[in-house]
Amino acid sequence: MSNPYEMSDDSPVYVISVAAQLSGLHPQTLRTYDRMGLVSPGRSAGRSRRYSLRDVLLLSQVRRMSEDGVNLSGIKRILELESELERFRGVLAEMTTEMGQLRTELESTRAVAARLAGLLRSREASTSLVPVRRHVAGPVQRPDAAPEPAADAADEPGPALPAAGTAPGPGPGEVAVPPAQAAEPPAQITDVSARGAEPPAQAADPSA
Repeated sequence: MSNPYEMSDDSPVYVISVAAQLSGLHPQTLRTYDRMGLVSPGRSAGRSRRYSLRDVLLLSQVRRMSEDGVNLSGIKRILELESELERFRGVLAEMTTEMGQLRTELESTRAVAARLAGLLRSREASTSLVPVRRHVAGPVQRPDAAPEPAADAADEPGPALPAAGTAPGPGPGEVAVPPAQAAEPPAQITDVSARGAEPPAQAADPSA
């Protein structure tokens, strides 16, 4: 909490007689300046004029310009321009302070962004060195298991064989032929040894 007895340059504390004495002007001149809007003091509870230190300094400045030959209209315009210039200076000071804060925040943001970019690059470099195994459908072979031999032509399935006791079916392009009838038993062989050999035919008698 500020001290209530502390006075600033804008505190209205001087009555019109004291302000006239400090500025080197007549009290009636101060009333004229107030009506023209050159120097407008504050008001007390009883509506009496109360001048601040800033008002006294402004009255002194008006007195000097009047002594230099500047009319009251010109003095009023000069005071308005000076007041506007002072306001612009305050705005410029605020903008300068705000720009300084923004510059500090921008530098901090850049530092954080650079740090994050470095972490991202290091993470990408570490992940690129690790081999990625893709999942393939089928049995998974252990690293220590022996490789399976390649299948050769002998292992390939061939044509289906007929079952035992059955005749093979006709091949492609062949006509099925019914099975031949049972072969007739072979002719009986005459047992020559049992019956005995017939005597040979007698030779013709050449004398007959």
